Amino acid sequence: MDKVCAVFGGSRGIGRAVAQLMARKGYRLAIIARNLDVAKAAAGELGGDHLAFSCDVAKEHEVQNTFEEMEKNLGPVNFLVNAAGINRDSLLVRTKTEDMVSQLHTNLLGSMLTCKAAMKTMIQQQRGSIVNVGSIIGLKGNSGQSVYSASKGGLVGFSRALAKEVARKKIRVNVVAPAWLMSGVGPHPRSEPMKLGH
Repeated sequence: MDKVCAVFGGSRGIGRAVAQLMARKGYRLAIIARNLDVAKAAAGELGGDHLAFSCDVAKEHEVQNTFEEMEKNLGPVNFLVNAAGINRDSLLVRTKTEDMVSQLHTNLLGSMLTCKAAMKTMIQQQRGSIVNVGSIIGLKGNSGQSVYSASKGGLVGFSRALAKEVARKKIRVNVVAPAWLMSGVGPHPRSEPMKLGH
């Protein structure tokens, strides 16, 4: 059976790095980003028969359509990585309501919608794996990032609950919480995995 992985936010940053690793391990990938041209460029760099899709994860109909297209062109999605996210750093008193809503919709609701769409196939197959990309800020908070922290903290709670819901279906749900560590040569990513499934 093909190993098909959907990477939302796979055109840059952590999502792109995950896609590169998964491609080397033999997965067939769907690289999903809001900008189709950027997604195509990222998929093209991987070689092979990987595909690119455009999707705004905050819009349920786009998420559903994207999963239908992925399954039609790649086969059932066995692995889901949610790395799509936005950040609008500001003190809460200066944060516009629309910036609060956009962060919550992309960082939290978006992952909920992609997980919901992926569940249908994973439950049928009685297997699957989901990794939601959180942030250490969602666990520890940070001045000027209260809304971002709320969105990523909510993602942890959501993932914990979902892991319990689907464990008996042999579906794993986990969160990685990257942080930035300062050293003599600049910032370096570090991930703190949170094992949520059974």
